[in-house]
Amino acid sequence: MIKKLAVYLGASSNAKSQYKKNAAQVGQWMVDNNLELVYGGSEVGLMKVLSDTILNNGGKVYGIITNQLNDRGITNNHLTDLKIVDTMDERKLEMMNEADGMMAIPGGIGTLEEISQAISWITLGDNSKPVAFYNYDGFYDGLHNQILHMHHEGFLEQRYVDAICFSDNLDEILDFMNSYKAPIRRDF
Repeated sequence: MIKKLAVYLGASSNAKSQYKKNAAQVGQWMVDNNLELVYGGSEVGLMKVLSDTILNNGGKVYGIITNQLNDRGITNNHLTDLKIVDTMDERKLEMMNEADGMMAIPGGIGTLEEISQAISWITLGDNSKPVAFYNYDGFYDGLHNQILHMHHEGFLEQRYVDAICFSDNLDEILDFMNSYKAPIRRDF
């Protein structure tokens, strides 16, 4: 059962208002489903919207931020728990270790990099936890098509395609995660 969900999402304050509204909806959905948030610990952009929504509605939020970002003054100091680590690699590992599953909602390059590592580690056998993309308003359609193309061209086995959930339905994502069985790691 998924109890703690790592969510990767945008920290940019320039995100369109529809994405801010959606981040608040994701936060409310998490509270309604008793899911605790593990995220990057920031108080900017969609990260602020999501964490504030959860905290303001009685949920728990665990932040993991780097020294560098903390020194820039963007740390949310009102969290259930906060860890400050040295590097982004440590942050990503801590987030994956703390959570029962990982989900990306709309975001930028950092979001893509973090969720891509979680997927890559499935193929190596280093991540046995579910990974999902909340495909709000078709945001991740292009990436989904690219992953299907990787499979079609022989670079990604079907079991790894099936190990990634793309959905615009949060309840469907939670069902996927709660019934997830990690695929057998790649045999080179």
